[in-house]
Amino acid sequence: MNPRRKKRLLITSSLIAGLSLAIGLTLYALQQNIDLFYTPNEILNGKNETGAKPEIGQRLRIGGMVLNGSVQRDPESLKVSFDLIDNKAGQVTVYFDGILPDLFREGQGIVAQGVLKSENAIDAFEVLAKHDEEYMPPEVADALKGMEHLKTESELAK
Repeated sequence: MNPRRKKRLLITSSLIAGLSLAIGLTLYALQQNIDLFYTPNEILNGKNETGAKPEIGQRLRIGGMVLNGSVQRDPESLKVSFDLIDNKAGQVTVYFDGILPDLFREGQGIVAQGVLKSENAIDAFEVLAKHDEEYMPPEVADALKGMEHLKTESELAK
């Protein structure tokens, strides 16, 4: 092998090794920032497809309905706890310290992002309230009153 070919091979193999190292380090760093979505039933019984359950200390997102009568507020602080349920009788308690969204209420669908503290408890650092697809800001609803040609089919059927 001549010296020119040896030099090209060394440079090519160095580039491939460097690129592989960079990709590996990037994937390792991103692994800590992945938040998987779970329902209460999946947290308790594992994912449907794989049966994998989240580990205690894992960051995750959970979505479900706030159980009626489960919201408990601390009168001294902004701490609140509530139970989330899904359609398969899974129930998980969420603990949150902060201001809840305006749309948050019992019987409402929410998504919480946090850390799994025990088998059925989550310490949330963000709570998002969901609204139904028919939601319309009050200002827009007022502007559309009396304009029959702009109303949706569901409104005209009423």
